[in-house]
Amino acid sequence: MAIVVLEHVTKEYRLGDHMVRALDDVTLSIESGVFLAIAGPSGSGKSTLLNVIGCIDTPSSGRVVVAGHDISGQTPDQLASLRARTIGFIFQTFNLFPVLTAAENVEYPLLQMDELDREDRRERVQAMLELVQLGKFAKHRPNQLSGGQRQRVAIARALVTRPAIVLADEPTANLDHKTGEGILALMRDINRRYKTTFIFSTHDKKVIDAADRLIGVEDGSVRILGVRKEGQWAITNVARRPATHAETATP
Repeated sequence: MAIVVLEHVTKEYRLGDHMVRALDDVTLSIESGVFLAIAGPSGSGKSTLLNVIGCIDTPSSGRVVVAGHDISGQTPDQLASLRARTIGFIFQTFNLFPVLTAAENVEYPLLQMDELDREDRRERVQAMLELVQLGKFAKHRPNQLSGGQRQRVAIARALVTRPAIVLADEPTANLDHKTGEGILALMRDINRRYKTTFIFSTHDKKVIDAADRLIGVEDGSVRILGVRKEGQWAITNVARRPATHAETATP
């Protein structure tokens, strides 16, 4: 079953006196449970595509369905509740609050969930910190943690709401090679264990190599779709093919 569907999505921005088309008639679907990389050079539209999927941005035209919710025509403010409960975010700069401890950073998204009391929140936070192997660092602030540990806190925060989708924008960009590989292995383990859908925006070969599905973006358009089979990519070139039906990345 598709967890994300885009139909003829276009996104335009005004830059001075000019309109820039960041996404150009994108049609695709993403199945639940995939570990998917959206790859492309800087300015290709991959981050815009991630933002549209994450309900941070809305398309200029076209239809977008996320976890069964049609978000077309709604503003990011109107989509705040869907974002908070359905989508987790991981950023390359970690985006942790420096004055809060690791546990408090992880707890922060839960404060919007009125149905959870303090004990429920504490149990969820501790479980997530244990999952990312930081149970002993709950009271540490970000400046007391390494880059890899801070990214693990960010992963715990993204997962604590039990989202259907986790979006990661260049999650290994600020990490050394070994630490980045460890973070990818952790996310892959979570993906396999809990069937959480992971969608990455990246140009990092390590991330692409770890993925089981690939969407290649260039000049705002989907150029390739890839499926990993027996360790090798099976690539479909869609650069010149009309988008007459939803392109599908299946688990």
